[in-house]
Amino acid sequence: MSRKFARVSAFRVARGLISWTILAGAATVVHAQQTPAQPPPPAQPPSAQQQPDTQPSSGQEASPEEIGPTRKPKIKDYKNWTFNLGGGASLTNGATRNFVRGGGGIAAAGVARNFSKYLGLRFDFQFDNLPLRTSALEQAQAPGATSQVYSFTFDPILNLHVTKLWGGYVLAGASFLHRSGKLNSSTAIPGSACNAFFTWWGNCFNASLPVNRSFLSASQNEFGANFGAAVTRKIRPNVEIYGEFRYLHGKHSGITTDFRPITIGVRW
Repeated sequence: MSRKFARVSAFRVARGLISWTILAGAATVVHAQQTPAQPPPPAQPPSAQQQPDTQPSSGQEASPEEIGPTRKPKIKDYKNWTFNLGGGASLTNGATRNFVRGGGGIAAAGVARNFSKYLGLRFDFQFDNLPLRTSALEQAQAPGATSQVYSFTFDPILNLHVTKLWGGYVLAGASFLHRSGKLNSSTAIPGSACNAFFTWWGNCFNASLPVNRSFLSASQNEFGANFGAAVTRKIRPNVEIYGEFRYLHGKHSGITTDFRPITIGVRW
């Protein structure tokens, strides 16, 4: 009797569990059909503190900030070439002073190739009038004469910048002089002994005057040196005036030419 009762009780418990499971599943399905689908959460905007992408896009050029710091180009504060033009008068020196009076007019022109604000190379051409002294004309036994020198100089130049307006330069280098002259006439006797003037004149052979009277004219080439300095004053951004003092020396076969030109001109 008790065994039969136990089988009946177990059967009832199993049937109750099956019924409860079926009812719970049905309730879940009904709830799922009645509850609407929830929309997906909106996309969050990037945080303000998020660092921007530093990689440039393929269709855009990289900005200087993305490339990194670059060196600023250096501003050029000098010209590659400068030119000068001037005139003035010259003083004589050495043996030249014995035969040439000072004050002869000069004309000068030049060009400089600058390698920096301070250093360059300058080439000048200059014409100097060498008026003979009265004592020299007496030795030449001539009523008058013309005498001049053409000089070419090639110098390293050092430019000095004192203020925005005032400056200067110094230069020194080699020189080539071509001196020539002509006597209007002369009563000197051909073949006679040369005096000091004809020796400096450069047309005295074997200590005597040529018999063909070629001593009426003279010409000679001399190599030497020169040096000088100048003060400059800027009058426009690329134009300045200058006052220059220079010493020129040339020598050939013991004959010298020495003079000191003073030039006022313009550089640009």
